[in-house]
Amino acid sequence: MTDKSSATVLRTVTADRVTGLTLGAVGVLAFSLSLPLTRIAVQQLDPWFVAFGRAVGAALLAGAYLRITGAPRPTPAQWRRLAVVAAGVVVGFPMFTSLALTTQTSAHGAVVIAVLPAMTAVFAVLRAGERPPPAFWAAGAAGLLAVLIFLVTSGGVGGALTVADLFLLAAVVLCGLGYAEGGALSRELGGARTICWALLVALPVTVPVTAAAALGHPPRADTTAWAAFGYLTAVSMFLGFFAWYAGLARGGIAQVGQIQLAQPVLTLAWSALLLGETVTPASIAAALVVLGCVVLIQRTRASAPAPAVGKV
Repeated sequence: MTDKSSATVLRTVTADRVTGLTLGAVGVLAFSLSLPLTRIAVQQLDPWFVAFGRAVGAALLAGAYLRITGAPRPTPAQWRRLAVVAAGVVVGFPMFTSLALTTQTSAHGAVVIAVLPAMTAVFAVLRAGERPPPAFWAAGAAGLLAVLIFLVTSGGVGGALTVADLFLLAAVVLCGLGYAEGGALSRELGGARTICWALLVALPVTVPVTAAAALGHPPRADTTAWAAFGYLTAVSMFLGFFAWYAGLARGGIAQVGQIQLAQPVLTLAWSALLLGETVTPASIAAALVVLGCVVLIQRTRASAPAPAVGKV
């Protein structure tokens, strides 16, 4: 009886890990377009409008989703945690990346974003109580090093630290916090409801800033810029989080979060396609190294694995 119960638990945990990794990969793919499309949008639209306007648009979608699904209201404790999520991924990351990408390239931004998996893992320890083993940190550091070496040698970074770099670093810290808090909260609310409620929590901030930006610089742009803004609203700020938070909740925040190691390389690939930047054969080698590190990370086991959840 005990053996059968243990086997059932093992199958459940394994299934959750696979599901979590799959959902996490979908989220990373969705987010990998964020920097190039933000770069496109802010060339014609006010960066404050891009950062906060997409959050307002996503909040309208979120309100419709919550009403259609009849989602129950969060508890007071959950509201407080949702405020942390909103500060990180609804306000902080979009605002600082939009400001940074008015003067920096998408490729340059990918350098700093490479630190995001490590930051997510740190906050998974501080906010979600996870305890990854030493092998996890070693594989994660190797993956981070591989990405940074690739980006530096491929010309993705150069020169001294700028104000834009400080904006990007602030974006990474806040995003890592929002990812970890949202992933932990998704075990209670589900990934979709977590981002939806966080978008609504942020409305007292996002609406006034969007209105002020629109009045100060009336939004005028061509179809390409508006299409980029539409993606940032519907996917980067809304649908992408459905998969991402559900993946973090199911597979473990620190573990699944390391899939982000592939995001800078994907971002450079999108930058080449959309912005005309050159991608050298070294990108293929870097992608293979990163993939190997992600595989090693997923073979490690945390001392306090994430509980199985049924909500998406």
